Amino acid sequence: MYSTPQKLSAEFIGTFALIFFGVGSICADQFLHGAGVGLFAIAIVHGLAIALMIMGLGHISGGHFNPAVTIGFWVTKRITTIEAVFYWVAQVAGAVAAAFLLKAIIPEETWRAVSLGTPSLTRDFTVLSGLILEAVTTFFLVLTVFATAVDDRNSSRPVAGFCIGLIIALGIMVAGPFTGGALNPARAFGPALAANHWANQGVYWVGPLLGGFFAGLLYDSFFNRRP
Repeated sequence: MYSTPQKLSAEFIGTFALIFFGVGSICADQFLHGAGVGLFAIAIVHGLAIALMIMGLGHISGGHFNPAVTIGFWVTKRITTIEAVFYWVAQVAGAVAAAFLLKAIIPEETWRAVSLGTPSLTRDFTVLSGLILEAVTTFFLVLTVFATAVDDRNSSRPVAGFCIGLIIALGIMVAGPFTGGALNPARAFGPALAANHWANQGVYWVGPLLGGFFAGLLYDSFFNRRP
């Protein structure tokens, strides 16, 4: 068993890595004016960051790195309310630290042009549509977490990290052009705080948390019932 400080440190580092590499890829795309990066590469970078962090640190903390995953574990009583709050604090702190580090080292004209990778709704895309898109994509993310990493009957558990990384990449490729494809409140909050860009921030909390809540509840109460 790992201690609470060890678990929270793992959550901090894993979320830090997601923001550092994910947001860093968006800034690199801006710096290169889209040459050789683009949406597909940005989605893959986010997915790989999570996949590798889950493979490396998931055995310590469970590899949430996302308040929406944590709420799925909370609603299914796998963690207590206090543990969930501590996880959220560690995740948000990791996201904020990574965002401020990127802000400090990347040229200002580059990160300002993309608001430091802060997700935002595209023009004429409504708040409700954005909320639904974030909720649905995060639903499938958390469903994949429960199916591959939590359910001990699934033979794909050894590669759960890469399964989760792939579903994140798929979600970003679909939602990215419309909402920025956060699928993670911490992913939205860290860059928003560093860049002071708060437009429609509620979409990236309400949508993913709803998606994670219902995904955890569905999988645990329906698919994970023992005969």
